[in-house]
Amino acid sequence: MSRTGLVYHPDYLKHNPGGGHPENPQRLQSIIEHLKKVSLWTQLVHIEPAMAAEELLELVHTKEHIERVRRTSQQGFGCLDMGDTLVSKLSFAVARLAVGGVLKAVDAVMEGTLDNAFAAIRPPGHHAERDHAMGFCLFNNVAIAARYLQQNWNLKRVLIVDWDVHHGNGTQHIFEEDPTVLYFSTHQYPYYPGTGSAAEKGKGRGEGYTLNIPLAYGSDEEDYLRAFQTELLPAALSFRPDFILISAGFDAHKDDPLAGMRLTESSYYQFTRIIKNIASDTCQGRIISLLEGGYNLISLSRSLESHLKALIEDEGTR
Repeated sequence: MSRTGLVYHPDYLKHNPGGGHPENPQRLQSIIEHLKKVSLWTQLVHIEPAMAAEELLELVHTKEHIERVRRTSQQGFGCLDMGDTLVSKLSFAVARLAVGGVLKAVDAVMEGTLDNAFAAIRPPGHHAERDHAMGFCLFNNVAIAARYLQQNWNLKRVLIVDWDVHHGNGTQHIFEEDPTVLYFSTHQYPYYPGTGSAAEKGKGRGEGYTLNIPLAYGSDEEDYLRAFQTELLPAALSFRPDFILISAGFDAHKDDPLAGMRLTESSYYQFTRIIKNIASDTCQGRIISLLEGGYNLISLSRSLESHLKALIEDEGTR
């Protein structure tokens, strides 16, 4: 079995975007209850997060953006983007704790005490741009982790795999001119946030290091697996990352209320197996996945169970 870590803290429940919001504390409560019910809780190495220093947020965000999130949060309740990216009094602190949890997991994997890890964090991150919040996201957790790996651990190449049903516009834009980060995304298209066409391949020196696979409404596991096998696999093996990060949204599940794809729990097991094989071949198995979307509590919890089982099991297990 792999030594798989879990980042979680009850303070993640204290980010409260208001009643009826799909990105709510019940998402994590459901996950934790399910992991305990199916006995995965005790198979994981629990990682205690610490709040990230603000200079670590500045690895990818402007000081003005950080200050805007802080100021809006301090007001007690406020909106940062289009009425759906809402914050409460503790949101700024919780978002820093989410980033800090991911970086603790990075350190544990790089130090060799863990093989891989999953960060059960909120708020999510992949829509957050360098200079503004959007799509429920305040700070771009996965982008900060990639830069932290490069600057604090001197790694050269990082692969980010984003299988959330929504395109990770923030992550793409942060790295679109950077040939040291390969960004791969499968997503429902056209759909929120409107970015992620196949023509978006990066810019300047980063051209060719953004790989978008836009999928039509109603796409199923076969469509996704084709993308992983024919697009991700050769690109990743050519790129040869030193570390793999996953923006793990589970909202392409057929039961998710915010999208129209047809994946099942077992789909995420298969995606994870493919990525584990890439990691085994290129970067000593080093993977960290971060929670992004997923808004049906039952399918979210069961899909994460499948993902974690694949992370935990031995390489030879099928």
